Amino acid sequence: MNKIDVYDSTLRDGSQGEGISFSIEDKLKIASALDTLGVAFIEAGNPASNRKDQEFFQAAGDLRLEHAKLVAFGSTRRRGKSASEDVNLNALLEAGTEYVTVFGKSWSFQVSEILHATKEENLTMIHDSVAFLSARGRKVFFDAEHFFDGYAQDREYALACLKTAKDAGALALILCETRGGMLPDTIGKVTRSVVEAFSCPIGIHSHDDSGCAVANTLAAVDVGASQVQGTLLGYGERCGNACLSTVIADLVLKKGYDCMQGQPLSLLTPVCRKVAEISNVAIPHSMPYVGSSAFAHKGGMHIDGVSKNPETYEHVNPGVVGNERRLLMSEVAGRALMLDRIRTVLPDSKKDDPQTIVLMEKLKNLEANGYQFEGAESSFDLVIRRHLAAYRPFFSLVHYQTIGSLPYADPKSGYSHAAVVKVLVGDTPAITAAEGEGPVNALDKALRKVLEPFYPTLKAVHLTDYKVRVLSASEATASKVRVLIESTDGKESWSTIGVSKDIIEASWLALVDSIEYFLIKNGVESIGGAN
Repeated sequence: MNKIDVYDSTLRDGSQGEGISFSIEDKLKIASALDTLGVAFIEAGNPASNRKDQEFFQAAGDLRLEHAKLVAFGSTRRRGKSASEDVNLNALLEAGTEYVTVFGKSWSFQVSEILHATKEENLTMIHDSVAFLSARGRKVFFDAEHFFDGYAQDREYALACLKTAKDAGALALILCETRGGMLPDTIGKVTRSVVEAFSCPIGIHSHDDSGCAVANTLAAVDVGASQVQGTLLGYGERCGNACLSTVIADLVLKKGYDCMQGQPLSLLTPVCRKVAEISNVAIPHSMPYVGSSAFAHKGGMHIDGVSKNPETYEHVNPGVVGNERRLLMSEVAGRALMLDRIRTVLPDSKKDDPQTIVLMEKLKNLEANGYQFEGAESSFDLVIRRHLAAYRPFFSLVHYQTIGSLPYADPKSGYSHAAVVKVLVGDTPAITAAEGEGPVNALDKALRKVLEPFYPTLKAVHLTDYKVRVLSASEATASKVRVLIESTDGKESWSTIGVSKDIIEASWLALVDSIEYFLIKNGVESIGGAN
């Protein structure tokens, strides 16, 4: 089995994506997660560019990585400075990593317009930088920035940049498709010519501005590239970098490469979810292999086919990448799926059982009143459970009240609302209040606060998404609304739903379902009775 080195730049290139901001603790956690996945290299930051990256490399000395090597990233020396006095190169040494990546210009247009240097000066800057670091024991990767654009304009010069870096001691040459506009046929042809010209490892670094970053990466591998660079979930500037979760799965499952250093591919989805949670950026539902919809089926014919043989509509087994199949509840899914879902809670249910018939009617009535269970299967399961005689609620509502004020009653806190919640847990009354950024946030905080003394595991739960849809716009402010919330305990995510003409009540219903689903899923016993 051929080996491919995976080089992840989530902590450096990924942090340049809009809305991404990592603390030092975040970066340490992500580095550990990537190591668990089995990536070969983790590009952890540019120590010359900001203090946070400097502090990360200091803190990284306590990391115990089993599979990955940390890499410090920086540019070639400045024009007019010697390598020994260049701040950037010295910062790379101070980072203390065995591997460093140095990027340099390989497009003559960039050399003249950005560096304001001659082509010969740029070659000298590349040579001096790589040689300086190599002489001091560092293993150097050379990132040829804008290589494919440079190759298109001035092939000889782009190749000269690579040769200069290799002659100065670079271990691998990385071809960067920096603008993200190239297509796979071009990437394949150019990469092949480089692989044939140089007797050293060649890498590929693609951006997704034309939607081809993954395809471009695979095209480069097909012609001999042995290192793939990107970010685990495609984070990055503009349209992002090559999404390594897709690249890894494609390489392993479609092309038979070894790129996880012996780690099982089933870690892919759990690690992606962990990195997304730390990043506070939800994984797109439709992301290949690891998205929640990657193996979700809704159409009746599709569901029927998958139920008979998954290969009819699934190109791989979802468990291989650590994901799972989902059959979505909807008006197009059919009675068979509804019965299958009921059987996950009531295994012996039959289509003609009186209990099953009543339950199916109840579920249909809920859908007719605005509930949509395809995105909230957790609430669907709770409807089934609450239909059972053995069901005991974890708590019951006495009353809640939300209070809002504008301008803010307490400008320093930034909270505009407060909520009071009183519940019964078994026979025990409990009441508390909380402030929040809006009525739903305050209600969420108050509900969990009043329940945590009884059910301490709820401390791990928090909301990650909140959506509201108006169902009958013709009724204006009296319209019925559907609230869908997504919750997580840091390991798994689940979605629940509430419908009402009162947006606060709809939110309350979804919040209650979220909490009850978590408690049931984790085997917590209801105070005052069995589940």
